[in-house]
Amino acid sequence: MTTAPGARRNTRSLELFMCVPIIASIGYTIWFLLKYHYLPQPFFYEPSGTWMDWYSLTQWGQHKGAYDTAQSIYPPLSFVLLKLFAIPHCYTLTYSEEVRPCDWLGGVVLSLMWFANFPLTYFSFRKIDRATALPRSFALAFGFPMLFAFERGNLLLFCYACVILAYGPLLKSARLRWFFAGVAVNFKVYLVAALLAPLLRRRWLAVEGAVIFMVLVYLVTWFIMGEGSPAQLIRNLTNYSGGFGAAALLDLWFPSSYVPVRLLLDGSFPVYVILGSKEASIVYIGVTVLMRSVQGLIVLAAVAAWFRPEAVPQHRLVYLAITLALSASEAGGYTQVLLILFVFMETWRGIARPMAIVIAYILSISFDVTLSGVPPLVRDSFLGNTFVIAEYGFGVMSLLRPGLMLTMAALLSYVTIGDVWADIRRQGWSGRWRYRRDLPLLPGVLRPKPASAQEAQ
Repeated sequence: MTTAPGARRNTRSLELFMCVPIIASIGYTIWFLLKYHYLPQPFFYEPSGTWMDWYSLTQWGQHKGAYDTAQSIYPPLSFVLLKLFAIPHCYTLTYSEEVRPCDWLGGVVLSLMWFANFPLTYFSFRKIDRATALPRSFALAFGFPMLFAFERGNLLLFCYACVILAYGPLLKSARLRWFFAGVAVNFKVYLVAALLAPLLRRRWLAVEGAVIFMVLVYLVTWFIMGEGSPAQLIRNLTNYSGGFGAAALLDLWFPSSYVPVRLLLDGSFPVYVILGSKEASIVYIGVTVLMRSVQGLIVLAAVAAWFRPEAVPQHRLVYLAITLALSASEAGGYTQVLLILFVFMETWRGIARPMAIVIAYILSISFDVTLSGVPPLVRDSFLGNTFVIAEYGFGVMSLLRPGLMLTMAALLSYVTIGDVWADIRRQGWSGRWRYRRDLPLLPGVLRPKPASAQEAQ
């Protein structure tokens, strides 16, 4: 299906306009930093903690104990990377925030990776739709989830590059795509859901190849590190999933799901003092019903895609698989950058797809509205290089962002079911049940060749 040039120009203009709030929020953040010497909400509530996701783990790349002492849930690849891009003599002592001025290499590598993700994203989207490539690339690279990941120094910056190379249109080599899919899982374990998603389209070889590379990367990095055995990883993952709980309101700062909200309402924290017992019960039931309803809709979309794989693009199935995994656990709000990536691979057709795209732009705005403040806190700001009086409050977007994420998933699940139903109406119930090898990977990319001269006519 081709889009008229006029419609493409209108779409580009509209999406460029939707970048304006993102640019304005970036300008506000810079102004706030220059005036108050720390980043405003919704950025992390500890001004001294910039890049500490990177630096707090790097010492375990230099010394033993990542899995026994630190109880890490990251596969060894993360620590191999941290060991490679670090200045060893800076880690002779135990964990300290003061290591950042010494180990300047970490900050340089994080900055370079953040900047590299923009052209990587742009050239990927350019293969899908040139008209919208620039605004969507900008929203991803400079939107709040990516900025938050960069400010925290999270390894998601590297994982994101692997995901877009594995499931985007840049690489023609299947083996290279399998390799990056395996590497992505070694960065973030929950991406095993994305690795298995091609099974719904009967891409058996793709899954087998990615699994082989996943195992090979794990074995090599395990050998290099000398720790991080399957038993250690399973033990730490089990302890983490069993012991996770929202003990304070700060656990809700930037969640990727409503799991912390449910745990907070069902835990020992006196929520009734703030909301009241009746209101707390209503919120608990409401978020639970929303989560389970959308998860059920995703499963229905997956079942529909299994019956008619030719009717559903691969990128949407990968998106739904990641959303299902993230909605059932809590992996941090910066993971939304992976979801926005696949939403931006959708075309501007119908009603549900544009709504999901608009929501993706909204999630990219670096801004929050606070309703009630907490007492000011005296903190040491790393970016401001001084002590500051930090003021925070209850962020509205902290509760709305997971709901918007679920809404995107519901919309694209609805689109998937609708596409399958439309295909059944065209071909009947006895249509194609086997995967067609000539299907395009993404809309407008690698267009299918006719199987015969008769089909070409």
